[in-house]
Amino acid sequence: MNVLLTGSTGYIGRRLKYSLLNSDKKINLRLLVTDIRQVDEDTAAKVEIIEGNTFNPDALKESLRGIDTAYYLIHSMRSKDGDFADLDRVSAQNFIEECVRAGVKRVIYLGGLGKKNSISRHLASRQETGEILSSYPDKVETIWFRAAIIIGAGGASYEIVKNLVQKLPVMLAPSWVRTNTQPAAVDDVIQYLTLALKTEFSGSTIIDIGGERLTFLDMLKKAAEFYSLKRFIIPIPFFSPKISSYWLILLTPVPFRLASALVAGLKVESVVTNQNAKKYFPGIKQLSYTESLKRASAEEEDEIISHWSDGSSAWFHSGKKTEESGNATHTASYKKDISDLSRMKVWESVISIGGDRGWLSMNYLWQVRGIIDKFSGGPGINRGRRNSEDLRIGDSIDFWTVIDLIYEKRLLLAAQMNLPGKAWLEFILNETDLIISAHFIPRGLYGRFYWYILFPFHIIIFKGMLRRIIKDSLINEG
Repeated sequence: MNVLLTGSTGYIGRRLKYSLLNSDKKINLRLLVTDIRQVDEDTAAKVEIIEGNTFNPDALKESLRGIDTAYYLIHSMRSKDGDFADLDRVSAQNFIEECVRAGVKRVIYLGGLGKKNSISRHLASRQETGEILSSYPDKVETIWFRAAIIIGAGGASYEIVKNLVQKLPVMLAPSWVRTNTQPAAVDDVIQYLTLALKTEFSGSTIIDIGGERLTFLDMLKKAAEFYSLKRFIIPIPFFSPKISSYWLILLTPVPFRLASALVAGLKVESVVTNQNAKKYFPGIKQLSYTESLKRASAEEEDEIISHWSDGSSAWFHSGKKTEESGNATHTASYKKDISDLSRMKVWESVISIGGDRGWLSMNYLWQVRGIIDKFSGGPGINRGRRNSEDLRIGDSIDFWTVIDLIYEKRLLLAAQMNLPGKAWLEFILNETDLIISAHFIPRGLYGRFYWYILFPFHIIIFKGMLRRIIKDSLINEG
């Protein structure tokens, strides 16, 4: 069977990719990705890769040629250019029309639960996407899964619940915490999506998936119990959605846009409305909410497979950005001799920067910048990182994202913070030196002012970073 997986570098898609590769050796798996470098070497050896996206007609046509079943796991949660609903609409339309032309037999899609007339804009967009993908029932069978809150390590909902419970002994909660939902374990969601490949359906089908019915208040209480914490949660009526979103970004790693979308989704009931999950997948015994927390916690102790920040809006903006830093009009570089040091230890110190380890120099200034960024709608500095020691292209490190990674040679980070321009932070290891460079393309007069006002701080910060990286390398070597 020939299978296409879109969204394979996102939170769900990355996990589904591994599940498909481990489930059946008769599957010929093809990936449609925006950047081929985001696919690890082990996976690349087992799959066919087409570089492009659903807005690139040639790449889309090539990716669907000869495909029997296609997974559609694309959603613009944090689009900056244009309206996310328009992008979702065009993407889905392009995809299903090319599926029809290519003779694809089945499309499998994961959307969200909720009544159409009361759901948030993001959930409404997911609903519309499902409708578009189901618009050719006589030509393409569409299996449309709908889930509410998905609980798993690295997931946004799990991060919110965990951070709220662990940080607040007394919690003043908005009234929407009493709204009913049915959280699903990410392992269950992946199992449904995987088994749907070989399951027989009676035409296009909507399948609602969800575990036990709980309110968000119940979820918080059960999480507190799981972590052996005593918490007092007091719902109050005057929390507006905007205040609730700011409340979340203060205490959790999620940025304002994502928090707003999640709050809007939690305001309305999201419960299962059909029994098709039991009908078509009687062998799946869904995990309890507490068990999903247990599995998420265990995964965090090992290695998080995927992270909510993996699913960025980069899908909707084709073209590699790696060398754009070379066009920077403003650059500041600082270097330190490493010829007498272990190159491997220096590199390990470089790629473990950020997250809990911090930025090695004037961390309080980084924290202040992160708070400012969060309240201006950016990701902020408490987004952290997926793994404390390992990096891959596409990973988030606080308010940066990894866009180039060459072992023991180069780490290039692109700024995702709100800025009056575009910025990059580059680490280069040549034969003798470690070089840290800040690159910037200002936008307008304010952008230039921003660069020059920060320039004195750059000197202090980056020289301090160099010293600390060298010091840590020597400690690790000894």
